[in-house]
Amino acid sequence: MNPARTALALLTAAALALGAGGCGGRATTHHKPGTGHEQATGDNGRLLAADDGDGHRLRRVAAEGAPEVSLEVRADSQDGWNVHLSVRNFRFTPDSVGGAALLGRGHARLLLDGHPLARVYGAWFHLPEALVRGAGGGTRLTARLYADDHTAWAVGSAPVQATTALTGGTTVEIAVRDGKVSPAPGRTEVDRGSTVRLLVRSDRDDTLHVHGYDKEAHLPAGRTVTLTFTADRTGLFEVETHGSDLLLTQLVVR
Repeated sequence: MNPARTALALLTAAALALGAGGCGGRATTHHKPGTGHEQATGDNGRLLAADDGDGHRLRRVAAEGAPEVSLEVRADSQDGWNVHLSVRNFRFTPDSVGGAALLGRGHARLLLDGHPLARVYGAWFHLPEALVRGAGGGTRLTARLYADDHTAWAVGSAPVQATTALTGGTTVEIAVRDGKVSPAPGRTEVDRGSTVRLLVRSDRDDTLHVHGYDKEAHLPAGRTVTLTFTADRTGLFEVETHGSDLLLTQLVVR
């Protein structure tokens, strides 16, 4: 045989062997060339014309065996909330985002009063107070499940999701400027067992302190700091700054 043809045959065989080994017999999660993320339907539901209200088309699957999600929110002792997503018939696949839709796989999105807030790739997510404020605030937190191709899993024409109230507790916003407290120090009524969130901004470096609860936070000049805690004891408790020795407010826990 011609030596050149022999070499070409060997190179071709090696390339084919490497290609088969690279796949390892495992189905890829990426869509076929020339198709968009939302066109990779396969046997993983029916792509609907309707969307989730944010431009992501719905992917309908049968109710039996469909992905499910439930949502729980707990106040964080330092800042914001800890969000817990419990799922069934579903697993988070962050390494496959952008690939084809495979039933029971994907990620979640958090929405606040219907507005997109964050993408979630696991069961737990810390939701900072600043992120909620930056989104304009809100009270209804929704977790919605999506496929790897960013279509929204749906049963019937309803997205697979869970919603809970991002409420409860008391939020007090205080500003310190030129040695003056705004609003003027007063008393804030708090229910025992509820969450208290103090949002304090100072024009100078200082220390925030909640007497009786021994909660402290550093106040860098010009930044809003959030101090969150559970009011688990009754009484009258003063909130003040240590450096400037200013009374910010009094918490009355009943």
